[in-house]
Amino acid sequence: MAKKKWSSVTAEPSVQDKPATLKDLLRPDIVAGLKAQADAMKAEEQARKEAVRAEAEAARKAEEKRLENDFGHLLEKSKLDWRKHK
Repeated sequence: MAKKKWSSVTAEPSVQDKPATLKDLLRPDIVAGLKAQADAMKAEEQARKEAVRAEAEAARKAEEKRLENDFGHLLEKSKLDWRKHK
């Protein structure tokens, strides 16, 4: 008995066979409005993160400046090797 050769013909799904997505169902002006709103929200989030970072940086610099004037902190931080400065 001879073996039968199976043909591997696959049907390519056409554009009409794909299920409809939400983007396809909505009007283009609504999709554009939603994209603009998403971009605005991302910009607000970025600005908020930048403000928090700047505030933390300012607080760190203020603490550093306060510690520069604190004699006890400077005394603890300094090395007591007087031979270096002889």
